[in-house]
Formats: sequence, C-alpha cells, structure tokens
Amino acid sequence: MTIKTGTTADQGSLSTRTIRGAVLEVVGAEMPYAGSTPIRVEDLELEGPGPGEILVRIEAAGVCHSDLSVVNGNRPRPVPMLLGHEAAGLVEELGEGVSDLAIGQRVVMTFLPRCGECPGCHSTGKTPCEQGSASNGAGTLLGGARRLSVKGEPINHHLGVSGFASYAVVSRRSVVPVGADVPAHIAALLGCALLTGGGAILNVAKPSSSSRVAIVGLGGVGMAALITARATGVEHVVGIDTLPAKIDSARALGATDAMTSQEAMDRGEKFDAVIEAAGHPRALEAAISLTKPGGITVTVGLPAPGQPASIDPLALTAEARTIVGSYLGSAVPEHDIPVYEALWRSGALAVEGLVSATIGLEDINSAMDTLQSGQALRQIITFP
Repeated sequence: MTIKTGTTADQGSLSTRTIRGAVLEVVGAEMPYAGSTPIRVEDLELEGPGPGEILVRIEAAGVCHSDLSVVNGNRPRPVPMLLGHEAAGLVEELGEGVSDLAIGQRVVMTFLPRCGECPGCHSTGKTPCEQGSASNGAGTLLGGARRLSVKGEPINHHLGVSGFASYAVVSRRSVVPVGADVPAHIAALLGCALLTGGGAILNVAKPSSSSRVAIVGLGGVGMAALITARATGVEHVVGIDTLPAKIDSARALGATDAMTSQEAMDRGEKFDAVIEAAGHPRALEAAISLTKPGGITVTVGLPAPGQPASIDPLALTAEARTIVGSYLGSAVPEHDIPVYEALWRSGALAVEGLVSATIGLEDINSAMDTLQSGQALRQIITFP
C-alpha cells in the first residue's frame, strides 16, 4: 500500500511503502569497503509515521565520520542498521499530533532528538537528552518505535534518522525546519557538521574577535568550526592537520594560517581556544599542548572507546587551563540551526566549501573508503 502524501496518519493504521536505502549488515569488515561491501543498498519497507512522527522525502545526506565509526566498529550500534544521520528533505506526511510543520516544508535532520523533559534537555545543550541517547543506542526512533523492515525482519534506525534512503520516518523532535531558499545539500550540513563544529565555537569556546583560535583536525566538523569562527568575526584562526590537502583547504576557507601540529609546536604557537575535531587521543594531546595558560581546549572528536590520552594535571592547575567535552556542539538544534541558516544567508558562512564531492547512494561503500583515507570533507549523497 502506498502512503497518500499530504495527509495525517491515523494512530494504529500505519501503511507502508517500499524505499531504497543503505543497510549496514557487517561491522568491522575488511578494507577496502568497496571490495568487502559491508553496506548493501536494497529495497526496504517503511511504515508510515506514528503519533509525533513525520515522513520525509530525503533530498541530500552527508557522509560523516560518525557513519564510518559504526561501519568500522568504533561506535557500537545494533545491526542491521540503515545508516545516515546528516540529511535534509521535504515533509510528505504528518503523524498524529504534529501540527507545526507543513507538507512540502524543508527540514534538517538532527542526530540527537530531545524529549524536552529530562535533565539533559534542561541543561541548555550542555548534556545530551537521556531518552534520545537511549533510543539512539537501541537503534529506534525517540519513544522506541522501529519503522523499517526487510521481508518482515526489523531494521535498526541510525541516530533516529537513517538518512541514507529515499524516504525516512523520524520523530518530530529530530527535525528543524529551514527556509525554502536553503538548498538541500546546505541544509543537511547544518544538522551535524555545523551544529557540532560551529557549536564548539559559539556555545563552548566563545572566542572574542581578538582571540587566537586553532582547529585540530580538518574534516567536515573541524572545517565547520573554522568557517564559523571566521563568520562570527574571529580574526586569527589557524587550521591544523597532518594532510597537506587539508591544510590547503583550510587556507581556501579563510584560515589565517594552516600547518601541522608539530610545526605549530616548533614555532611555540599558543592559542586562547583550541578545538579538537580529529577524534584521536594524540590529537587531543596536541590540542591541549597548543592551548595557552588560562585558555580552553574543546574536544568534539569521538575516538574509539578505551583509547587513553595523557594529560599533565599540574598544568591544569598551575596554568588555569580548561578542558571541555562538547557533544553535538552543546547545541539546542531548534535554536542553533536558525543561527547558522542566517549566517549562511548573509554570505558570511561558507558552507558550500565543505562539500568535497556529490555521489549516488550506490557509491556508499567507496565513500567510506574515501572518508577513511582522510581525503574528504563532506561527500553528499543526492537523491533523484
């Protein structure tokens, strides 16, 4: 049965449709993934939206390191799982109780739904939603539902989104509407790269225009931090990475300088704020060493579980240093996404520069290889 678009779903009478999506079936497969193909693009059944949910036709989805971390096993998630958490699309159907969105409205997916009631939701973004985190870990939508299946067998949702598909059913609390003038590939990036990297700047480090800021790790999230710092008037922003191509890209996106961490240390560089976005313990150690006394180190990277980093406790005390973890940029998406939308619309925020390639859904395994190589910022999957 095909869902009729533009209608409200009745509770207890959910219809289904066939969609095309990228399902991770094997965790920790051998590389290259283009050869081992742990992700299979296949037809799935998608149940219509229940109460508090919406049906979205996906237009664009970004391939993020958090997707790769599920594929390689660094972020344990239940499989089989339809991947993808950074996406944007058009509302096609409203579930019962959803009255503040319109059919045809463009929405940005966010990968951590907020119940609005728990202590995390009352922390103004500092800590994650407890219910949202639990449902993400279980592979369900907020509230515990699964709307995906293959031949009657349930398929897990990725971070409440599962955006590597032609359609998605998500909680209303997993989306933020944007203006029709925001292209889908730009809108998708607002929901993860900008929320995470930009939030480390706006919500945590909060540098002044005269602050010296460094970004360690120049992937999509790190570059988002860089362009946000520049867009909000920070005059001195340095990009730091091990790959020459990333260093060149940082300069092209407005960094006042770019170098390796070793070059920065050899020069005796110190910064008021350092954002660590590489997701590796050595990168965090480098970020801490580059932070000046009285400065702040903000870590948004997600290393594999159990990887230790070495920190000098004396330096923390004697030099009054601050080290802060920031998940999702310590953001409240419904508040923060309009900020990035306005910055982009003004021409100050160069989100287009984060897009390194446009690909098809069938290219997803190769896209993971490209991401693993460190050569990509954001590869964007587009849907016809």
